[in-house]
Amino acid sequence: MSLSESQRLTGSLKTLLLRGLLAGLIAGLLAGTVGYFIGEPKVEAAIAIEEAQAGGHSHGDEEEPLVSRTGQKAGQFLALGIYGLAIGAIFATVANVARRYTTLPGAQLSLGLAAGGWLAIVAVPFFKYPANPPAVGDPETINDRTWLWVAVVLLGFAAVGVGVYVFKLLRHSLPTLRLIGAVAAFVLVTAVGYILLPGVNEVKSDFPASLLWEFRVASLAETATLWLSLGLAFAALTEFASRGVREKDSAAA
Repeated sequence: MSLSESQRLTGSLKTLLLRGLLAGLIAGLLAGTVGYFIGEPKVEAAIAIEEAQAGGHSHGDEEEPLVSRTGQKAGQFLALGIYGLAIGAIFATVANVARRYTTLPGAQLSLGLAAGGWLAIVAVPFFKYPANPPAVGDPETINDRTWLWVAVVLLGFAAVGVGVYVFKLLRHSLPTLRLIGAVAAFVLVTAVGYILLPGVNEVKSDFPASLLWEFRVASLAETATLWLSLGLAFAALTEFASRGVREKDSAAA
């Protein structure tokens, strides 16, 4: 077996799923850590504003929240850990299919899939409908905003898919031209989708702009950590497995 062949993404679907689950769990816990230390202070500040707008005091007949803020802070590690496991399993399944259509080494394929997933699920939706903290948003429009988010995620997948298709279509061109073509196709599809989808702006004029910006940056950092960690962890596990195969082949020779 040559070096390039040993670096390919190999193993059964079960092996890849176990690898994806482990990578996803690591990614989820790291994202939870970022959310705890960077995002939670912004959430606390937004909640304080929400309570101040509501009068700054609670009434005796109001129900206490089912989960305290302390429980919510700790619970995000559990929630993101479970989410990471789910995303890791999906990631491994996609990698199992994608390896049949590419000659990329396993580590590069892993990082490429993570980048594509982040673009489709996080970046494209974020720059059209960015995350908002508590005290922002009309509860009566939550269903409409949910469907718009689903639509923009589908737009993200379409944009990434078209970009990959154009990149493969230009396989006989110079690498730089292939990349330019793929990026141009991605941007074009995204721009058309942004124009067709309606805008949503429910931020009140008196909400602190600095807090809104900091919350959105923290949200983006959390999701970026998830996808970057997922790609790196899956790539590292893939390289460890490839090295084990090479060492086994060397010993047998």
